[in-house]
Amino acid sequence: MVPAKDFKRRMVVEIDGAPHMIEHIQVQTPSARGAATLYKIKARNLKTKNRVEKTYRGTESLNESSFERRPVQFLYRDGDGFHFMDSADFNQFSFSADDLRELAPFMTENMEGVESLVVDDEVIAIELPDTVELLITDTAPGTRGNSATGRTKPATLSTGHTIQVPEHLDSGVTVRVDTRTGEYLGRAN
Repeated sequence: MVPAKDFKRRMVVEIDGAPHMIEHIQVQTPSARGAATLYKIKARNLKTKNRVEKTYRGTESLNESSFERRPVQFLYRDGDGFHFMDSADFNQFSFSADDLRELAPFMTENMEGVESLVVDDEVIAIELPDTVELLITDTAPGTRGNSATGRTKPATLSTGHTIQVPEHLDSGVTVRVDTRTGEYLGRAN
């Protein structure tokens, strides 16, 4: 049992008998004396992919779901979906494009650092690293001298995803992107 005060992002807990991954936690501290601190969580059901929002008092607790994280490699994408290989036993498995709609903008062929979440010998979810490095394939030409301004422009990445980047960056530059928010973090080294 994990008390609400110990909830963390990416923790997998059982809500209504199903494994859910906590994606966001908001703590509400009471203004009245004696009132309980509330923990509002947003979690995703790992089997149905549905999102839920729940509120718990700090003293309430949930069971941590029993699951296993396994390192996997994203191999390639085709018309049938996304294909992966377990790094330990080399078994291959697939997910439909619909299942990975939110992760697809950050996935490149032969990508390392990916993990699968396994419950009862069934892969139920894929987790990407928090940051990935992707190449800018198309953006307006960089404007010299504008590195000090906070202005941004759209840039298309090698995966086809578009993000906002600083005005001075050109096509051909590799950037770091946060896979949780989809935001530009900086140039890759």
